[in-house]
Amino acid sequence: MGLKAFAPRGAPPPACAAKRADSVFGAKRIGVADAITYLESVHPPIHALLLELEQHARKDGVPLVSRDTGRLLSTLVHAMQANRILEIGTGYGYATLWMAFAQPPMGKIWTLDTDVERTEVALSYFQRSGEGDFITLFNQSALELLPNFGHRNLDIVFLDARKSEYVEYLDLVVPMLKRSGLIVVDDCLLDNVAEAPTSGDSEDVLAIRTFNERFLNHPDLDATILALGNGIGIGARIR
Repeated sequence: MGLKAFAPRGAPPPACAAKRADSVFGAKRIGVADAITYLESVHPPIHALLLELEQHARKDGVPLVSRDTGRLLSTLVHAMQANRILEIGTGYGYATLWMAFAQPPMGKIWTLDTDVERTEVALSYFQRSGEGDFITLFNQSALELLPNFGHRNLDIVFLDARKSEYVEYLDLVVPMLKRSGLIVVDDCLLDNVAEAPTSGDSEDVLAIRTFNERFLNHPDLDATILALGNGIGIGARIR
């Protein structure tokens, strides 16, 4: 039985290895827009009420999470059979409904937002969806409500609210998660967060950079950030 030959460290890769690398990394890359178009064509159509809500928000100029983010939330809720969800930042209730439609029977969502005008729109869609009885809305500041919030052992916390308060939300909600529970965070790559810092960076960008460092290095979380939508952070409570 012959001995295998090994190239020394730092030596250029064999030609066959280089060819394999070319086939993986040097092949024609599909453009982002093409990928989005393709994926949209192969996914099943979204719920009619979600589509209506997208159009409503676009008309009103109200931002929503991306449709890709909604699908991810749905998958996570289904995978965990998550029946105890806290949402900070209701808006028009778009993300809320993606999660509600994926919950098991009798699952509950508690959602917080101080913007009464927007949450009135959300409530109308909750009732029309048939999920209204399982969604409880609080028009209160999360920083005021959460310290005395009575629900613990949460399966998922979804965060999409005031960026300047993200770090404070993180400190409040991690202890509320069950072990293996998830915190999902939108806008982790907001605007120019990923670019080199400048003196012109907005308060939100500065706050998100601070949050991202705290989130990814949190001792009680196994956390990552995905380049999906405006950047989605996912952290699992590990202790």
